[in-house]
Order: sequence, then structure tokens, then C-alpha cells
Amino acid sequence: MAKTLISLAELSGKTGKDSARGASEQLAPQATPTLQDLTECLLFSPGDGRIWLNGQRMLLMHSSGMGALRHELIETMGLAKARGILLRTGYHCGARDAELIRRRFPEADTLALFAAGPVMHTIEGAVRVEPVHFEFDMNMGTYYGEFLWHHSSEDDEHIERFGIGTEPACWMQTGYAIGYTSALVGRLIFYREVECRSMGAHVCRLIGKPAEEWTDADEELAYLHAETFVGGERPPVPVAASRPGDKASVAVPVAATPPAPVLDTDLVGVSSSFNAACHMLKRVAPTQATVLFTGESGVGKEMFARMLHRISPRHDQPFVAINCAAIPETLMESELFGVERGAFTGATQSRAGRFERADGGTLFLDEIGTLSLVAQGKLLRALQESEIERVGGSRTLRVDVRVVAATNVDLREATRQGTFREDLFFRLNVFPIHLPPLRDRKEDIPLLMAHFLQRFTARHGKQLSGFTPRTVDALLGYDFPGNIRELQNLVERGVISAPEGGAIDLAHLFTSGERLSQPMFSIGSRGTLAAMGEEGGASATEPPAAVQAPDLLGGLFGQQDLDRLSLQDIEDALIDYRLSEARGNVSEAARRLGLTRAQLAYRLSRRGQ
Repeated sequence: MAKTLISLAELSGKTGKDSARGASEQLAPQATPTLQDLTECLLFSPGDGRIWLNGQRMLLMHSSGMGALRHELIETMGLAKARGILLRTGYHCGARDAELIRRRFPEADTLALFAAGPVMHTIEGAVRVEPVHFEFDMNMGTYYGEFLWHHSSEDDEHIERFGIGTEPACWMQTGYAIGYTSALVGRLIFYREVECRSMGAHVCRLIGKPAEEWTDADEELAYLHAETFVGGERPPVPVAASRPGDKASVAVPVAATPPAPVLDTDLVGVSSSFNAACHMLKRVAPTQATVLFTGESGVGKEMFARMLHRISPRHDQPFVAINCAAIPETLMESELFGVERGAFTGATQSRAGRFERADGGTLFLDEIGTLSLVAQGKLLRALQESEIERVGGSRTLRVDVRVVAATNVDLREATRQGTFREDLFFRLNVFPIHLPPLRDRKEDIPLLMAHFLQRFTARHGKQLSGFTPRTVDALLGYDFPGNIRELQNLVERGVISAPEGGAIDLAHLFTSGERLSQPMFSIGSRGTLAAMGEEGGASATEPPAAVQAPDLLGGLFGQQDLDRLSLQDIEDALIDYRLSEARGNVSEAARRLGLTRAQLAYRLSRRGQ
């Protein structure tokens, strides 16, 4: 049991910017992240049925539903297996939260990151956590923590179905504590409930320390499958390597470390609809079947077509693409089938068409719904007979081509309207793959943001710290009528517009009239939902209506003549106000001013501070 976890500290660097030692009693009031900071990470998007926490999708469900699942697991699999499943599920959630919090608040002190775990656990609604005491030494790898859990939902459901027993029952919550703390310390920190309401206690009491310091926890560690978790084959949570001082994305959580280097043809996503499309792609790739990709403009149909070619037996042969909408109708036949010398005025030499150039490989016909009926008829013959004739030629040429088509229109409806040949539709529609719009796969947005950020910072030779939290929240609420192509363009625009070493903010992206079409809500100051942009709403881009400019300036300057103030006077006074409000914490003051720490430090250096 003395084995240690794959060290997240080794992968991600020392957590926080200050001392590697600390205790709960040393936590400064209002240390970042505060309760308000963390609640602002929770966003509700009722228009599209999603809830987000730090850019990751969450679920709001009945506690009794989890109780029913718990009961069925115990009844069908036995108590030991059910306990192990729930413990490991909680472990995953805790470790994931630790990584996301560290990414969202890269300037936070190590002590504040440890303190954020109980707050996050409470916000997520399973239990109210009361820290009694915790202390740690990152250099020594030591940790000790004691916590009280009030009104645990797991206890409520367990007691209702099984009554009071002799064993603790907060299995998933214990797993969460193990996962969160272990991810920060970099070694397995094991927690045990020494008191539990399911055993008749008034409140649950939890104690955590390194696994090897527990002399009688072998059986409990077995529920965690510690030998599997600490080995090198299955790390507890995917990590994208970044250190607090690195120029890494500060607000884009990832589900897996992206490959390096990033290729323009890489497919990126984790959503169920994206995975379903990839599964179908893998199924059809080894065959010779014609594939029809459908979906809105910008969803990546050509990217999928190129990937289909790359993983097919034809990958060593040509991939030839043609956009049918970009070729005039009078030239379409010669583009597809080629032309013989002298076939028409200006044809001074013979030229192979796209079918010949793709012989042995793949021919991708994009926007095939724009073909004229005449061109459709000639294409149908080529597909059926695998034979073509050049324009003006008399020879029949055999071609071995796999045809892959794409369209952003409903071809079935087009056949009903008579604008698309029904026989050609059935010839193309052998294996259709629908690619969903980005608004239906929003789980992929943070991954795509990180993917494009890596690509465009390398392409344009810039170093950026990532995206501001409100930028991530805004992009999650945006409908993307241009789909992935629009997101790609927005990120490239942000990379170009953002200052060197800074973060991409909303002002760098939404410069062409883009607007949020779905309302997004966060937790307001009174614990109720507040729309983004309202008081208490996360990612607010405007001040609350109650805070008008004259009131703010009057509070800063008192009886001074506001008409005589310069812009520099106002900036200096506002910086001083935020520094005082943050008790001298430059990082926190910068966050409240909407600046990076480096930007605020530069302004202070100009004043000799």
C-alpha cells in the first residue's frame, strides 16, 4: 500500500504560488477562490438542457433517484461491489474537480485550493462540509484533515432503505474527498468515516491522511482498487500538463491531453453525438461503401471525409476533393471527367478530371446538392458503371474510386421537390453519417477551444495565457450558427487581438455583432439564479444597473471636482480601490479589474510601486 499515485504535482507543477506548507487556520479571509468565485463557476442553460461547472457538464437529479440506484446496486451486486463502484465514482468526481479548480484559478494559493474542495463539495449539493482542521506539506507529501459532514444525502437514502447499521454509508462522498485531496497532494490520501449518521451518530466525521499511515485500512483500500488506481496504466484523471508559471490555458478544462503536434485534420470531441459519428466512421472505413455526410455548414464534413480516407485501406492513394457549388455548371462535366484536346475552344491540351486523379483513392464531392440535373445524371452513370469518358473523347476509362459526398441540405426533401434525382440519392445514401451542429455538442467546446488555441498560437508565433473564465462561459452559451468553422475563426481572432502574454477576453472575440441566443444563469448573491449580466451573475460584462458611473466616481473621489479628473487619475484611483478591497493581493485585484496579473503589475511599476 506504500505505492503512490502518478504524481499530478509532477505533471502540473507545484500547486499555487506561495508556500508548499499550510494549515486551515492560516487561510486568509476572502482568499481566491472565494465562495462567490466558486458559485459563479456554476452556470445553468435551461434553453438547451445543460448545466455547467467550470466548463464541464453537470446533472441536477433527484437524491431519491441516486438512492434507488444505490439500492439496486446493493441488491444485485452485493454490498462490497456496490460500495467499490460508488467509491470510485466519487473519486473520479473529486479528482476532476481538483484539476478544474486548479486550471480556473491558476494564481490561487495552495492553501486556498485545499480549502476550495469542501466548498465545491457543498455547492454540488450532496453534503455540507465543515472543516475542523487540515494541514499539509507538499514537499514532504504529508497531509492530515478532519471534517464534519452535515445532512449527507447518501445517509438519507441509505437509512430510508436499510435503516441504521454498523458500517459508514457515505461511500461516494468519501471517494470525492480522496480524489480531490490526492490530486492536489500527488499521492493517495485516504479518508475514513470514524462517525456516520448511518451508524446512529448525530453527524458524520471524516479523517484523512496518507494511505500508508492507516495500519488497518487494507480492506477499505481494496474497495478503491488502490493497486489499479496507483499503477501506471490507469491514472485517476486525465491531466493536461501545465505549471502555474507556464503560458497555458487558464480556463479551458480538458478531458484528455491533446496530441502534439496538433494537426489541422485532427478530430476533437468527447460528446456522445461526436463519439457516435466516430464509431460509424470506424465501422464503414474498411469497406468500399459510398458514404454521405449530412449536417449544417461548418460542422466538419470535409474533416470527417479526410479522416475516413486516412483510416481506410486506400490511405496510400490520392484524396481528391471538389466543391460542387464552386464550379460553374458549364465546367462541371470537364472538372469531374476530364477533357480531350480540341473538345472545345480553348482546350489546347488533354486534361484528367477529378475521377481519374482519384483513381485508387477517394473522391470527395462537397455540397453535392447544388449539382444540376444534367450533371447528376452523368455522375450517376459514373458511380454505377465505374466508367467515365472525357469531354470530347471516345475512349471509356475504368476508374476505381470510392465516392464520399456531403451536403448541408435535405436531399430527401430535394428529391420530393424534383431538384435532385431520386436514383442518385439512393446511390449516394448507402451509409449516411449525420454530423450534429456545435450547439448540440457543447461538451466539445472547451476541447475545441484548447485545440484551436494551440494551433493558432503556434501559427502566429504568440504566447497567451489562455481564455478568461467569462469567455469560456459566454462561448458555452453561444449557439454558433457557423458551427466549428465559426469557433475556429473566433479563437484565431482572439489569438491575434489578445496582448502578448495575456488572456483572450470577450472583447477580443465578439467584434462582429455576435450575441448570446440562449439565456445563461448562475448563482446570485442570495442563492437564487441570476442571469449572466445581472447582479451576481457569472461572466457579467456590464456593471449592475444599481452601480452608476457617478456613484462609483463619487465613492472614489469624494468631494473632488469630477470635471477636473484625468483618465490617469481615474485609473490610479480605481486600482488603489481594488487593491485595498483585495487587501493588497495583486492577483485578486487584477481579477476584479478584468486584467491579468502581469498587466496590473506593469501599471503599478509605472507608478513606482
